[in-house]
Amino acid sequence: MTLLPYFSSSAKIWDAIEWVAGIEECGYTGWEIVADGNYRLDNKKNYTMITDVIASTRLGVSVHAPYGDLNLATLNDPIYRESIRQICTCIEHAADLTDRVTLHPGYLSPVGKLVPKKTWDLQKAALVQIGAVASDNSVLACVENMIGIKEFLCRFPEELIGITEGIEGIGMTFDFGHANTVGKVNEFLQQVKRADHIHIHDNHGAIDEHLALGDGAISWETVGKTIAADYSGVVVIEGRSIEEAKRSLTLFKRCFA
Repeated sequence: MTLLPYFSSSAKIWDAIEWVAGIEECGYTGWEIVADGNYRLDNKKNYTMITDVIASTRLGVSVHAPYGDLNLATLNDPIYRESIRQICTCIEHAADLTDRVTLHPGYLSPVGKLVPKKTWDLQKAALVQIGAVASDNSVLACVENMIGIKEFLCRFPEELIGITEGIEGIGMTFDFGHANTVGKVNEFLQQVKRADHIHIHDNHGAIDEHLALGDGAISWETVGKTIAADYSGVVVIEGRSIEEAKRSLTLFKRCFA
């Protein structure tokens, strides 16, 4: 299987774009843009800055849609509609850059906890709308499994598969750092052939630390061997700095061969 290592850093969304050059210098083949802060694609100045930098490199591109203050499962209708709008707008702007956009599912608000089925139904309806926009723009919008906080939807593989299955334009991003916070790394590995996109980063299992590979408790030898055998495509390594990117890529080359 062919694996393409990309780097992404949500910690850099307010930084000047010069740091991106370091991704290619480290040996990565692509950059996953976290489309928030200075990197929102619906800001013309940002978009021009981003496309100019991409043109100056040989980096491939994927995109992570904005997620701050958005909720695709909220019962607050104006926020619900705005959350869908922002994801769809990101997909439309990303379409000239990539065919993969990752998005976060929603979560249970205090009001939503009283009617959990309704929140799941709202999430499903949101994905149908998002998937239609993604399909129209030749993009696959990939829902990501979430961290070990009980209010989040799609923490487990059966939830992620169930909510996305059969919706045109919708796929799945398997995040193995997130999976470790719910003790489900092996379960996600068993389904990895179904993944459309992959994120990796490390932690010790309790919280989402986003550590460099090898700095936490995940067995990357096991994860890497299975992914390399059963998956082909982009693997996004997430980190907070170019230094972490370098260290993570060294381990990736050893374990994902």
